[in-house]
Amino acid sequence: MEEKQVDVAIIGSGSAGLYALGKVKPSGKSFVLINGGEPGTTCARVGCMPSKALIQAAEDFHRKGILGRYGVEGHKAMTIDTDETMEHVRDLRDNFVDRVLSNSTDNMSDEIFIEGYAKFVDRNTLDVEGRRFRADKIIIATGSRPLIPAAWKAFGDRIITTDEVFEQESLPESMAVIGLGVIGLEIGQSMARLGVKVTGFDMLDTIGGLDDPEIAKLAIQTLGKEFPIHLGQAAEITEEGNKLRVTAGEHSVVVDKVLASLGRIPNLDNLDIENADIPLDERGIPQHDRNTMQIGNTNLFIAGDVDGERPLLHEAGDEGRIAGHNATSDSIQAFKRKVPLAINFCDPNICHVGARWSELDQETTAVGEIRFNPVGRAMIMGKNTGMLRVYADKQTGKLLGSEMFCTKGENLAHLLAWCIQQELTVGQLLQMPFYHPVIEEALQAALYDLYSKVEANNDTPITELVPLS
Repeated sequence: MEEKQVDVAIIGSGSAGLYALGKVKPSGKSFVLINGGEPGTTCARVGCMPSKALIQAAEDFHRKGILGRYGVEGHKAMTIDTDETMEHVRDLRDNFVDRVLSNSTDNMSDEIFIEGYAKFVDRNTLDVEGRRFRADKIIIATGSRPLIPAAWKAFGDRIITTDEVFEQESLPESMAVIGLGVIGLEIGQSMARLGVKVTGFDMLDTIGGLDDPEIAKLAIQTLGKEFPIHLGQAAEITEEGNKLRVTAGEHSVVVDKVLASLGRIPNLDNLDIENADIPLDERGIPQHDRNTMQIGNTNLFIAGDVDGERPLLHEAGDEGRIAGHNATSDSIQAFKRKVPLAINFCDPNICHVGARWSELDQETTAVGEIRFNPVGRAMIMGKNTGMLRVYADKQTGKLLGSEMFCTKGENLAHLLAWCIQQELTVGQLLQMPFYHPVIEEALQAALYDLYSKVEANNDTPITELVPLS
């Protein structure tokens, strides 16, 4: 069989693959980009972007509930055509996908962009539906797919995932959301705000990946007012007529549809990865160095959701860049990874920055907090439910991490991530400007609370200006 020889083969044209391509292409190395399934990124097609379009529509409609405060008449009679809502979401989604494709694979020849599913013949050779490619270096960036238990597949299209939810032309009257992580909370709350009778289930005792017990308690209490949330027991599904019964312990509900939000599976099972003879961990994922993205001491690299580590676009981008750089270099370079940052766009936002609560040494960690009830800007917005907690080293005052459930968390989390990455102390942050009235004043208040609990002090007191000399 004829083989095409290239310097680098990239498997997958999602975010990680395209960022890897951004390093491979200008290097002058010969390459192929191989993609099975739908082109376009998970983010644009079924993830970040269509979900945010749905969230925005639901949140805007939900805001009608406070219009009476301003003397707006007739707000209680406002209705929404959810068929049009979903059409709007798909229109935006298609636009985002078209933009990705027009800036990437649409401009590639058939000799470079290979459509089909790749399988390893050996560590250097790939078979793509009958075509062979031999590469000096190979980057695995095949992404992931939603997990559906095998037994649930018998229920057909009554079980949906993020691959199908945005294709729903009409919303069901009732829905169970099983799995209340990022996707489950975002979609579940949005559906509830659009009029779907939603019930949420999770076998964990927390939601949204929350680790800090105080933040988790408030989030469960608050979001539980929008739709019932049942935690701590696994959900079972049985058929009841043309509907589905979802049961977890004492709680049971009959629904039209079930959104399965149980996490994602790395797309490795169809690669014949065993032919590459590489080390795998207990999950079957190639063992790799997260600072080089190299698999063992081989010619293979991995990047993006497929490595099962941080399934986020900015992380996939960084991993793709690292893999692309090392796949085209004579020597392997390790790169420092960014401070962990995760944002759940439910309302209020749930955000995690830096070290998680469970990772902290409670004996050496100080905690500062602010509840949003009295925050002026949040009160004006009608969004003063929430809490922000920040963590620092007691002795040095160095900021370590934060968890929050609050409005504009997406913005506050970025500020904190930047500060943690710069290794700033609480005192240094408090010498920064804080405008009035803004949501950032809540962060300022939490930092003051934290500063009172650390031993370190700046040479200049935080209540005074820094002299020029």
